[in-house]
Amino acid sequence: MLGPIVNALTVVICSLVGCFLIRGIPERFEEILIKGLGLVTIYIGIRGTLENQRPLLLIMSIVAGALLGELIDIDKWMNLLGQWAEQKLYRQTSQTVSGKKSFAKGFVTASILYCTGSMAIVGSMQSGLLGDHTMLFTKSILDGTVSSVFGASLGIGVLFSAIPVFLYQGGIALLSMAIKDFLTQEIIIEMSAVGNLLVMAIGINFVCLPEEKKIKIANLLPAVFIPWAYMAAENILQ
Repeated sequence: MLGPIVNALTVVICSLVGCFLIRGIPERFEEILIKGLGLVTIYIGIRGTLENQRPLLLIMSIVAGALLGELIDIDKWMNLLGQWAEQKLYRQTSQTVSGKKSFAKGFVTASILYCTGSMAIVGSMQSGLLGDHTMLFTKSILDGTVSSVFGASLGIGVLFSAIPVFLYQGGIALLSMAIKDFLTQEIIIEMSAVGNLLVMAIGINFVCLPEEKKIKIANLLPAVFIPWAYMAAENILQ
């Protein structure tokens, strides 16, 4: 669990740095930094997605995951969780006007960004299966850099994204130990490809989509686990 713990602590520390030490940067700098990070995020997502070896499984995963996520409406529940945390832990009126800080927006945006993608999945699996925390340590550096910028632009909600980061990555690390007989390199590649496609969508949201048309990426999160369920069942039936 060392890797998930270090990653979560890095998010907390760097978010505080962003909120209290580099806050108040002009809005035009915030906007260009967010768009620049969005472009980098799109690149990372595309590069990871291209490792996919089974395009039809990728399509099926997105379709099935989208239907399941929309049925549950994960995006709504994550926003409600962020609003609840704001009321309980941060007594400040939430501002949802475009360009202003919103606790829920910072919490949800950072949580999704940090919890999807190949590094979160593969790094957590390596921590659980091999005790190798190198990838999560590397991810911590990237997440820390983003947390500083997000903390300055999106506010204190970014700090509390450390909670789902720890639970998600720690859960994968523990789960990978329990299901290690069902995990193969092919499954990891396909799960990572789906996760990176969602990372690319986050970048698109940052760069070019207006608030009312942004992709509800949280509702696509179940898609990451569809390849594991499908290929595990496929291996059992063979």
